[in-house]
Amino acid sequence: MAERGQLITILQKIQSKEGYLPAAKLDRVSTDTGVPLSEIYSVATFYSQFRLKPAGRHQVMVCNGTACHVKGGNELLKKLKQELGIEPGETTPDRLFTLDTVACLGSCFLAPVMTIDGEYYGKLTADKAVKVLDKYKNNE
Repeated sequence: MAERGQLITILQKIQSKEGYLPAAKLDRVSTDTGVPLSEIYSVATFYSQFRLKPAGRHQVMVCNGTACHVKGGNELLKKLKQELGIEPGETTPDRLFTLDTVACLGSCFLAPVMTIDGEYYGKLTADKAVKVLDKYKNNE
């Protein structure tokens, strides 16, 4: 039976190759390692690095921290949800964008702030955020 540390390494390799953890691959890991499928899902859902659904090519993270909230982060998120047609944790049907929220991006001086693929965009309005998204759409 694989130890928990080995299981994490196995899951990381699968996600690196596939972009997420497909159910069929998790079934195979359970069979090959003897680790119950329930434990594999427990590990996969505990660690935020793992995804059980395919992710988009671009990861959009919207800050929900206090400073961002006070300076209009909710309107920013509302506009992005409308523009992308998805909720946080979901991926657009074309798999171009995945939208997520985070408790804090550590850039309160830029509030409200979002990142796309780790690049920070701050002092945003809802309309400015859409223009940023458009840059990524137009580069595809």
